[in-house]
Amino acid sequence: MNTTIKKIKSFFIETQNTPESFFTMVESKQWKDFIGKDEIRMIQGVIEVSELQVRDIMIPKSKMIVLEESNDVDELLKKIIDSGHSRFPVIADNKDEVVGILLAKDILKFTNNKDSSFIMNNYLRPPAFIPESKRLKILLKEFRKSRNHMAIVVDEYGRTAGMLTIEDVLEQIVGDIEDEFDAEDLPMIKEFQKGIFQVDALIRMEDFNDAFESEFDDEDFDTLGGMLSKNLGKLPRVGEKIMIGSFEFRILEANHRKIILIEVKKID
Repeated sequence: MNTTIKKIKSFFIETQNTPESFFTMVESKQWKDFIGKDEIRMIQGVIEVSELQVRDIMIPKSKMIVLEESNDVDELLKKIIDSGHSRFPVIADNKDEVVGILLAKDILKFTNNKDSSFIMNNYLRPPAFIPESKRLKILLKEFRKSRNHMAIVVDEYGRTAGMLTIEDVLEQIVGDIEDEFDAEDLPMIKEFQKGIFQVDALIRMEDFNDAFESEFDDEDFDTLGGMLSKNLGKLPRVGEKIMIGSFEFRILEANHRKIILIEVKKID
């Protein structure tokens, strides 16, 4: 045990005090001899959460699923059932202002009792507002302390910029969290031109190999994005191309930490 601890300490001593050098260290073969890939991924996620801000992962306003104060019970039920979410921002009529949060469980009781009078304000919960610049590690503590599961993100002028849930933050650490409402077969591969595909960077390497009849290493790399990041040897840049075997990959979407969407073309 003492030998193991000494080896781990030596890794830290020899590593520069930067997140990038730390990521390189934990991905080394020596480190992988101590812990598995899932644990390494979670360690990386914890480090990233300590650096990321709300604006880096928030759901933008354009993609928010919201309810309106004037919606009747039928309209509310349709939106809730179609989305499968459990919490919804409620906006004032013809405005961007979020006036409260409605829980699905509070409206679903009216499914078979639509004659009952439903008064929106009786069920609204006060929204939590947070700035775009708030650190995720601070937000996670606030979520735990307040027991809120959702926060509305506002810009410097106090306007709604997006939203964030505790699940969004936790997924940065543990990866995607699926629940009973998630689609079982997400469209991770889309052909938008003959022979040219848009592929989600989170696709598992074994699934990619099956779909494209390729033989890329799925032992050292869990996802296509992880494989490309390693081959690029640096942070990804949108528009960057890389050739591996008979495939050409082009980065379509990325942030300062990871690849998000990839164009894939097989070169005959």
